[in-house]
Amino acid sequence: MNEKHGTPRTRRRFLQAAAAAGIVGVAGCNTPGDSGTETETETDDGSTGSGGPEQIGSGQSPFGSRELSGVPMAEMPDLEGELTLYSGRGEALVGELVGFIEDLYPDFTVRPQYNSAAELVNQIDIEGDNSPADVFYSVNAGALGALADMGRTQSLPQEVLDFVPESFQAPDGSWIGTSGRARSVPYNTDAFSESDIPDSIMEFPETAEFEGELGWAPTYSSFQAFITAMRILEGEDATREWLAGMQELGVSQYGDEFQIARAVADGEISAGLTNHYYIQRVLARRGQSAPLATAFTQGDAGAVFNVAGACVLDTAEDSTLAANFVRHLLSAEAQDYFARTTFEYPLVPEVEPIGRLPTIDELNPPEDLDLSQLSDLETTIELLRETGVL
Repeated sequence: MNEKHGTPRTRRRFLQAAAAAGIVGVAGCNTPGDSGTETETETDDGSTGSGGPEQIGSGQSPFGSRELSGVPMAEMPDLEGELTLYSGRGEALVGELVGFIEDLYPDFTVRPQYNSAAELVNQIDIEGDNSPADVFYSVNAGALGALADMGRTQSLPQEVLDFVPESFQAPDGSWIGTSGRARSVPYNTDAFSESDIPDSIMEFPETAEFEGELGWAPTYSSFQAFITAMRILEGEDATREWLAGMQELGVSQYGDEFQIARAVADGEISAGLTNHYYIQRVLARRGQSAPLATAFTQGDAGAVFNVAGACVLDTAEDSTLAANFVRHLLSAEAQDYFARTTFEYPLVPEVEPIGRLPTIDELNPPEDLDLSQLSDLETTIELLRETGVL
C-alpha cells in the first residue's frame, strides 16, 4: 500500500491507531441543537477506558486481531490532485482516516472543512456555483438527500455504487452510505428482559411498565429522523398521538443519546431510545457485566437503519478524483476503521460489525422507507414544538 508510494506512515501504524481509537479515545458523541443538527465530537465520557477489553463483537476476537475483509486501498485507483472535503463528521472521529488516505498518495491533498451536516448543506446552497466543495461527507442520509433534492449532486459511478446494497444508496446514485446506525432500545437487564421490550415502537406509550422509566433525546437529529420516519410510515396523526402518549408516560428528556445509554446502565431509567452504537460504547468502557443490553423493534420507525455517507457535488473540479475518494471510504481499511472507532455497522457486506449485535441481514428495518425521505426534518421539528416535546 503506502509502502509502494514511499510515504512515512505504514499500514500497520494506521491499523494500530484504528484499534486504539476503538479502545481508548474516540466516542463520537454528538452535540445536539433544536435545529436538528448534530456535530460529532470527541469526549472522554465515551472512551472505553484503559483496560483494553476484548472485542465485544461478532468477530469474537480481541481488538486488532481480526483480518480485514473487502477491497483494500492498494487495489483502488491512485488519487492525485487536490480535493476539498466538506465533512459533517467530526475531525476527532474521521480525521485519522482522512489523513491516512491523503498520506497514502504523495501527489494528493485533501482540504477538509468540518462543521455540522446541516450547516454545511446551507453553506453549499449559499455558495452556489462558486462552492469549492468537491465531496460532501455526511453523518446522516437526510443531509445527503437534501443536497440531491437541491440538484447539487452528481451520480456516482456504478463501480462505486456496487460496493454496498442498493438500500444504502440513493435510487438515482446521487449518494452512497459508508457506515450505518440502527435505531435501538437500550434496557437495563436488572429491570427488564428482552421479551419485555415491545416489538412495535407504537406500543411503547401503552406499556404501563415503562411509566417513568424511559428516556429520549428530542433535540438530537437522529431522534428527529426517527420521528420523521414515523410520520412517513404511520401518518402525522398517529405520530402526534404517540408523542402525547410518551409524554403522559413520563418520559425523561436527555441532551443526547449517549447520556441515555449511561443512564440506563446506571439504573437512572430502565430503557430508552438511541442509536445502537451508544450502547456498545458504554459496554466497551464498563465491561460486559454492566446491566445494559440492546433490543430492536421490528419493521417500523423504531427500527430505522440510517447511514453516514458521501456524495460528489456538482461543483467538483475533478469528478473522477472525487468519486475515487468516496471509493476509498468503502475500502477494507476504512470499513474496519468505522467499526473499531464508532461501533457503527460497516456497509460493505464482507466486513463484520463490532459489538454483540445482529448482522445487518438480521435486522428488520421498515421496507417501504427511502432514506432520502428523512431530509424533511422541518415538518418534524414543527410537530415536536406543537406537541410540547421541544
